[in-house]
Amino acid sequence: ARRCTIGGARRDAQGHRRGVSVGVGVSGALLVATRSAGKLRELIPMIEAVGLRAVALDAAGITQVAEEDAIECYETFEENALAKARWFSARAGGATLVLSDDSGLCVDALGGAPGVRSRRWAAVPGLEGRALDDANNAKLVRELAGVANRSARYVCVAAIIGPGIELKARGECVGHIMDDPWGANGFGYDPWFFSDELGEGFGEASIAVKERVSHRGRAMRAVLAALAEIGHGGGEDPPAIGVVAAVEP
Repeated sequence: ARRCTIGGARRDAQGHRRGVSVGVGVSGALLVATRSAGKLRELIPMIEAVGLRAVALDAAGITQVAEEDAIECYETFEENALAKARWFSARAGGATLVLSDDSGLCVDALGGAPGVRSRRWAAVPGLEGRALDDANNAKLVRELAGVANRSARYVCVAAIIGPGIELKARGECVGHIMDDPWGANGFGYDPWFFSDELGEGFGEASIAVKERVSHRGRAMRAVLAALAEIGHGGGEDPPAIGVVAAVEP
């Protein structure tokens, strides 16, 4: 098992946690804790569709630091999503709602790999964006060479942290890994993943179509619905913990 050593926000000389001075317009909004441009393209429309305002980390003035690479060091999607939300909540001063997610591809023939290690599965230092996706997909192709069982599923756990609030939701989407990549949409492993429900690859589907059945779409709808049930985190005595699950139809 991996050992997690990541801390929260920096502490001052007295040992108290210090957040950062967040940018304009974060109050009353949902801070989206991801550096992934692909995730932002999918998450922001989902958030805005329920009448909430989404603010990206850069727009909030939360600059990237090396510690962020060590946040997702746990063995489950749930632990990683909550750890990321808590860490960025601390960096933002703890007074705003923070949304995070951890997601990955789980391939049956590979024992569920890459799973929680999906983002850095290729283990090539310094890669980001498309180059990182290409390296991960190349490893996927190598690992499945000659393997008949190509069934797989995408998993996502979305989490929302705020004052007195801790919500999480899980979504899954089943399918299989194709012999060849199709389409130019999506990101990550999408060009290789065929959705059984859509009857097409995620790389072919538009964002709106993909969202209907995707792991991330399901997790997001569930966690945002849970947030709506408690009045967007308002009130004098909000619930401390709420847990919901997104279940495939």
